[in-house]
Amino acid sequence: LPEDARRRGVIAASAGNHAQGIAYHASLLGIPATVVMPKFAALIKVTNCRTLGAKVILHGADIGEARTLAEELAARDHLTFIHPFDNLDVMAGQGTMGLEILEQTPGVDAIVIPVGGGGLIAGIGTAVKAKRPEVEIVGVEVQRFPSMYHAIRGTKPEFAASTIADGIAVKEPGKLT
Repeated sequence: LPEDARRRGVIAASAGNHAQGIAYHASLLGIPATVVMPKFAALIKVTNCRTLGAKVILHGADIGEARTLAEELAARDHLTFIHPFDNLDVMAGQGTMGLEILEQTPGVDAIVIPVGGGGLIAGIGTAVKAKRPEVEIVGVEVQRFPSMYHAIRGTKPEFAASTIADGIAVKEPGKLT
């Protein structure tokens, strides 16, 4: 980030995993961080973000509502919004996990990846296929939040009220993913 953007800070919306990553790296770099998390976010994830120095705002019944507020605050306060999955830099970072899998498990035939917005599978899949095109990549969603399944087919999903798999409870996958 340019120095003026670093001074203003970053903002993200997440049920917890992306928020913790943003809080951790912002603390290492001395960048002010705000994370907007849905009201149902796990207490341990909220606590971890606060312990790492992030300002935590609990807002909304789901990640979509939290992201809407985060984007509004980013525009209002001139913060850099870091999208949890529809971001090429985030996807590239996720790809490093694919490289680690290949390094640690040279004989791997298939990798099963949870799918919410699609950033994790896009990053891991791109990196793995570049190195080992024969490795099968399998995306898995919870039945209650089948957003990518329907996006690929061009059909409209129906969503349940909630799922314990909060990190992949995404109603709309990314445009890039």
